[in-house]
Amino acid sequence: MGERCCAAVVRVLVLQAAWALSGGQVRYSVPEEAKAGTVVGRLAQDLGLEAGEAEARRLRLVAPGRRASVEVSGASGALVVSSRLDREELCGKSAPCALRLEVLLERPLRVFHVQLEVTDINDNAPVFPAARRNLSIAELSVPGSRFPLEGASDADIGANAQLSYALSPSEHFSLDLQKPNERNIEPELVLTKPLDRETIPVHRLVLTATDGGRPSLTGTMELVISVEDANDNAPKFNQSIYKVKLPESAEVGTLVTRVNATDADEGINSEVTYAVTNIIPPSGKDVISINPNTGEIHLTAALDFEEVNIFDFRIEAKDKGTPALSSHCRVELEVVDVNDNAPEVWVTSLSVPVPEDASLGTVVALLSVSDRDSGENGRVRCWVWPASPFGLEATFAGSYSLVLREALDRERVSEYEVEVRAEDGGAPALRASRGLRVPVSDVNDNAPLFAQAVYTVLARENNAAGAELARLWARDPDEAANGRVSYSVWDGGVGGAAGSSSSGGSGWRPASSYVSVDAESGRLWALQPLDYEELQVLQFEVRAVDAGEPPLSGNATVQLFVLDENDNAPALLPPAGSAAEASGVAAAETALAGAGSESGTLWAWAAWGAPAGQVVAKIRAVDADSGYNAWLRYELWEPRGKGPFRVGLYSGEVSTARALDEADGPRQRLLIVVRDHGEPARSATATLSVSLLEAAEAALAAGSSSSSLSAVSRSAAGVELGAGAASAATNVWLVVAICAVSSLFLLAVVLYGASRWAPRAAVLSGPGPTTLVCASEVGSWSYSQRHSRSLCVADGAAKSDLMVFSPNFPPPPPAPAAKDTQPEPSALLDTVSANTLLNLISSLFILPLFFCALGSRCCDPGQSAAARRHGYLTGA
Repeated sequence: MGERCCAAVVRVLVLQAAWALSGGQVRYSVPEEAKAGTVVGRLAQDLGLEAGEAEARRLRLVAPGRRASVEVSGASGALVVSSRLDREELCGKSAPCALRLEVLLERPLRVFHVQLEVTDINDNAPVFPAARRNLSIAELSVPGSRFPLEGASDADIGANAQLSYALSPSEHFSLDLQKPNERNIEPELVLTKPLDRETIPVHRLVLTATDGGRPSLTGTMELVISVEDANDNAPKFNQSIYKVKLPESAEVGTLVTRVNATDADEGINSEVTYAVTNIIPPSGKDVISINPNTGEIHLTAALDFEEVNIFDFRIEAKDKGTPALSSHCRVELEVVDVNDNAPEVWVTSLSVPVPEDASLGTVVALLSVSDRDSGENGRVRCWVWPASPFGLEATFAGSYSLVLREALDRERVSEYEVEVRAEDGGAPALRASRGLRVPVSDVNDNAPLFAQAVYTVLARENNAAGAELARLWARDPDEAANGRVSYSVWDGGVGGAAGSSSSGGSGWRPASSYVSVDAESGRLWALQPLDYEELQVLQFEVRAVDAGEPPLSGNATVQLFVLDENDNAPALLPPAGSAAEASGVAAAETALAGAGSESGTLWAWAAWGAPAGQVVAKIRAVDADSGYNAWLRYELWEPRGKGPFRVGLYSGEVSTARALDEADGPRQRLLIVVRDHGEPARSATATLSVSLLEAAEAALAAGSSSSSLSAVSRSAAGVELGAGAASAATNVWLVVAICAVSSLFLLAVVLYGASRWAPRAAVLSGPGPTTLVCASEVGSWSYSQRHSRSLCVADGAAKSDLMVFSPNFPPPPPAPAAKDTQPEPSALLDTVSANTLLNLISSLFILPLFFCALGSRCCDPGQSAAARRHGYLTGA
């Protein structure tokens, strides 16, 4: 048992050493004419494959340029004979007869080289050019005369083609074998005894050729020898061998050589004719022709070095004597190779398409290159054009692999036209090429990319549901499913803004509740009508996802700006709780009523004698729109013409157009129209009823309706009162003082409670975009800020009313504080409440002293009315 193991190990080592020495090449031999199915060798086992691996990895045979006659058994992996093997057909006289085969193995792709030697068997008998040969020999031929005979040929090689000749027994003739070179043996018939035509005119002999095979095969030729009389001098050539070299490109008709033979006889016996008697190989019989009279040999067919590179011709010179005498010479024509065969390129295997993520070194194709020429003419150089991204690697003599040398990108180049070029070493060099089409298959390596990172979309409010807002497009350079893009809205959320009647809450709403995007076309459309007063800016993301595996995605930000439409009419605000603005020295004579009358009519009081330009009241309105749609103007609709009052075009201040007098009546009814600047313009109307009173009555009315009486009194100091106020009785002032104290006390309690429990800011509407409404001499203007609406409840607001914020950019940095700035709503209410309480408490203590002093002055008859009026204004 141990000896067997050692023997197996030795066989394995010997096999490995043989494999290493042969450079990875397997060699087999098989006799020709082997039957189909004969096992040549266990190829899979010799290649180191496991059982069943040959069939799984598709072990197969490739024989470029010729029929292999062998195949690989798919089940066993053995190399078997598939068709008739004829060594003479495959290789001719070449020895040894070796077939170069390529074996392919997939997963991974590998190539092995197998050399199959077809050994010769003795299956061809010697064959003479003719079955019968007629010879004419003069009877005067001396013993020892030699007559060349055409030898036989054997298609086999080696010992099977080594011929021996034998002549049937003859008294006059014997056989002598000449070996002019190592390739041929030429039999010659030798005359051993003088001939006697009268005794034997015709000799019949049999020439037998026997090869060296086991068993040997024979061929025969009958020799019919006619004995001729007379002519006893044979022609003689000037040289026995003519050696000629011609390039294979020599044209038909080219003179090969000229042979010359002379005859010492005279007359007809000296006239010599020439003929070709023996040709080796037999295929050369159509290559040359000889002029029978001149001995010139011309080329009659094209030469081909790759088929036959040397020809042997036997030339016979015969005289015209009776009998004719002849002699022979040999012409040896050597064909010189020229570069007349271009290289040949075959594609033995092609693995396409190639994925674009294929690794460097991936084998794309296997190629075989050959050239039928020899020497430098047959040495081939190969390369690939263009040089990238593929290259050639030599795997064996005449075998190349087309491999990947640079990374592929299908989006840049989806298909390559590769040309494998071959050039031999001849002069001039010949070239050949083979084109390959190598498509690149796609992988999902590109994410969808939008045309721009941020889309700005403008949409007017009150649009129809389903209206198209924009079209988004993302490009994915991949193909098929990898490049098929679907779109969706990614809900990042948006702060929804409710209307003016909204109660509160954050109002958060997802972007998908406002807009939607078509998954295939990328069409962005509105799900519902948009309302600028609810939503000014909607920012969300649209996601594009391809259908690859794994899917890749890209995002784009969409900023949807809602454009305002003039869909809101101006809304009148209730009058402010503070006193009207005083203007000039007559400000103390007018004040705005704190509450309107029934039927929505606003009330105001004015004193007779008030000068022109005196502010009587101020109409306050707000428009929920923005921009020009919220820019308000005020017009006095009734009474038309030259009335006593006028209204500021943009401020809404109602002031006297001229000095008031008793002819204007006790009451004036004004109809004021408030319009915005939208297209079309929207409007609202306000009715203002102005009562014309005495100066004192107007002052009392203003004092009972406003908590800012002290400020009005201070601003009206030094104003000249009318003549009716100077004559008021003391008891009237006492009654007025008591009523004023009671009213102020009650008003103080109410305002204190309002400031204590009221909200900290005067909010006109619920959550939504901030709209500060501030009035000035140029009118009312609203603008957006943050997410709430506040009302300026003080007349001393900032003058920078017209402010426009672009929603595309972040808020600008804060500007330096102005001298007259708008206080925050909470601070504003605190200031109003504190000032009101302080004024009321001061009035409770100062008014009794004021009225007492007034009473004492009124009782003084020597005091003038102007002084009493001055004391009334300054005593407070």
